[in-house]
Amino acid sequence: MYRDPAIRSSDITPESVYVNRRALLRGLGALGVGALLSACGVSTSPAQDDQPSPAANAGLRDELGDPANTFAQITNYNNFYEFTTDKEAVARRAANFVTQPWTVEVTGMVRNPRIFAIEDILQMFDQEERIYRLRCVEGWSMVIPWQGFPLHKLLALVEPTAQAQYVRFETLYDSDQMPGQRDRYFPWPYAEGLRIDEAMHDLTILSTGLYGRTLLPQNGAPLRLVVPWKYGFKSIKSIVKIELTDTMPVSLWMAVAPHEYGFYANVNPDVPHPRWSQATERRIGEMGRRKTLPFNGYAEQVAVLYAGMDLRKHY
Repeated sequence: MYRDPAIRSSDITPESVYVNRRALLRGLGALGVGALLSACGVSTSPAQDDQPSPAANAGLRDELGDPANTFAQITNYNNFYEFTTDKEAVARRAANFVTQPWTVEVTGMVRNPRIFAIEDILQMFDQEERIYRLRCVEGWSMVIPWQGFPLHKLLALVEPTAQAQYVRFETLYDSDQMPGQRDRYFPWPYAEGLRIDEAMHDLTILSTGLYGRTLLPQNGAPLRLVVPWKYGFKSIKSIVKIELTDTMPVSLWMAVAPHEYGFYANVNPDVPHPRWSQATERRIGEMGRRKTLPFNGYAEQVAVLYAGMDLRKHY
């Protein structure tokens, strides 16, 4: 299983606690799946009746030793404009989102284009637990225990050609299920992109669950991208298409406000958003604010990807 080299032995969940937690989660049964997008999401709203118990996150910490946010916080306050712009209403509005059947088309500059059913993805790739920090461009943050697998494992199956320089992702477009997509201000469907070396980095994962449970609609079910050193809007939800290309993709937020949302969107406390500072953040569940870390604390692993680049220009 993946373990970040920065994780201290004292931060690792004891095996007995981990096994007991997994047994507890299995006993609670499975949740349905579904959902998708936008800048980020989380809160302090009341928990759902079928969530893991408060003890389920005992001992879970990220590589800096910060405790994981609760299941209730992670699943009850979400940016997901396809459903509503009201963060605290997303979970309710997305509750009946249908995610089965679901397929993901991988196409473009690849030798073996394929269409994967979500069931195949779950069977083909071992699901790992990755406890990552998430930093929203809006200035709040959380720590989430994701389940998923490195994106590079899926890309290896389709064999990108030498000409492929970028990876473009697209989410579902279904305005019947997602009434927010009737808002013509946004150029639906939601799209995002990575440079291919970013996509192939081992920290970049496709997530299928969190806290040992299947992803809920409001969190991007059944498949979402997670890129922990970038602002949350880069981690596109409810993916239906992945395209390898030689052209830098234009994301939804780049199309709407290019002066505010650049292609790279690396967490950088020294580069303010045009409307607010990025020097500090509010960790959900904490009082006050904490300093934001360059690359969201993952600089040791990913800063080399941007050597020689002007990160104020390439924001």
